[in-house]
Amino acid sequence: MTNEEVVVITGASGGVGRATARYFAARGAKIGLLARGRDRLEAAQREVEELGGKAVIVIADVAKSEEVEAAAQSVEDNFGPIDIWVNNAMASVFSRFLDLTPEEFRRITEVTYFGAVHGTMAALRRMAARNYGTIVQVGSALSYRSIPLQSGYCGAKHALRGFTDSLRSELIHDGIDVHLTMVQLPALNTPQFTWARNHMSRQPQPVGPIYQPEVAAEAIYWAAHHRRREVCVGVPTVAAIVANKMMPASLDHYLAHTSVEGQLTEEPYDPDQPDNLWQPPPGDYGARGHFNDHALTFSPQLWFTKNRNWLALAAAGLAGIGCGVAVTRKLHGKNEKARG
Repeated sequence: MTNEEVVVITGASGGVGRATARYFAARGAKIGLLARGRDRLEAAQREVEELGGKAVIVIADVAKSEEVEAAAQSVEDNFGPIDIWVNNAMASVFSRFLDLTPEEFRRITEVTYFGAVHGTMAALRRMAARNYGTIVQVGSALSYRSIPLQSGYCGAKHALRGFTDSLRSELIHDGIDVHLTMVQLPALNTPQFTWARNHMSRQPQPVGPIYQPEVAAEAIYWAAHHRRREVCVGVPTVAAIVANKMMPASLDHYLAHTSVEGQLTEEPYDPDQPDNLWQPPPGDYGARGHFNDHALTFSPQLWFTKNRNWLALAAAGLAGIGCGVAVTRKLHGKNEKARG
């Protein structure tokens, strides 16, 4: 990849998408910024250009396949062939399942799951013909271990993981050299908890430990440039995946007793507060939410993930040195006995 690689990011106007756009921009990328809100997209475009990248904004609802296809064509018309496509757009409603309407559940699924499917289709149509490119699916620990109050979002992320695994096998079978990877994220300090629709009586919050969205952006950028099947971010993500494999039933009960209250602050929720389920709310929310005091800016687990090959070589080297020392000592001992 060149420094001016062409990248498309869905949900680029805020949260993880906004942080990811900044990360790619600082490395000279040409970025297609996809979202619904013009004001926030224009703000993101200014940031990209200030950081040394180039950007074109495309107003599109990822739930509509024709808009995603048109967006892909617009980016290629402006910047040339797309190298990397990041499916990041999402929607959620904090609610007990019985309080959701069918329309709300469908909308969550259409944005979070079908939005990624539409993005993958648009990207793959172009990449497969050229036999190169990378598609990054932005996932979550919740794609392995669901939690209460987010049944629609959890279901969509599970579906995205299943779809991605199926497609990956097809690409391998067909000999298409387009890399498909999924980045599983932990709880993040994003504006999601400000603009998501909420049927609870109190304001929602991420379940700690939480990370700044820049940690997610680093992982997404790294995954886009290394051929890993999946990248997990943060110890909580790894712990959730492992625990769900080992004791899913126990987790059901544990989350039932901790995760409902754990996702709610003590602050009352204003039911007249605008949300982003159907239309983007006014204002520029940026990348971060309101939990800066509790958010981590670095993930040691991600550092180990990124450097595991070097660490394995170092460990092998140290083991080899240890074996050499042991053999030398043993031979030395035999020589001493022979002399005696």
